[in-house]
Amino acid sequence: INHTSEALSSWLIKKKLMCNSATSSDALLTRVATEKRISLIKAWEENEKAKAENKAVKLLADITSWENSKAAELEAELKKMQEQLEKKKARCVEKLKNSAATVHKEAEEKRAAAEARRGEEIVAAEETAAKYRAKGEAPKKLLFGRG
Repeated sequence: INHTSEALSSWLIKKKLMCNSATSSDALLTRVATEKRISLIKAWEENEKAKAENKAVKLLADITSWENSKAAELEAELKKMQEQLEKKKARCVEKLKNSAATVHKEAEEKRAAAEARRGEEIVAAEETAAKYRAKGEAPKKLLFGRG
């Protein structure tokens, strides 16, 4: 009995160790599966974050590119407007200079006409005075109210 009970006891210990070993093995497999799943989830998460980051970087680059393009268009439009304004200014300045030249020319013509009329009136007065002297008569209209 002693020998058999020892054998049985030994067998039970081995069985228990095997069960514990199987239980440990199952727990280990479960832990490995859990860690694998967590690792896959973490990899997926990192991948999704990287995709989101890359998408955002591309979008920001596109926005910057669009902004630079629009700024260049506006700068070109501004330059074109400035050139048009400079041309218009030059035309207006030329027009005003021509007007000033025309006014100056007309003033010179009026001065010349006034000088010519004065000369003619002086000549006419000298001729009339010569006639009065030649006839020995005094003019009918005098400057000082005589006559």
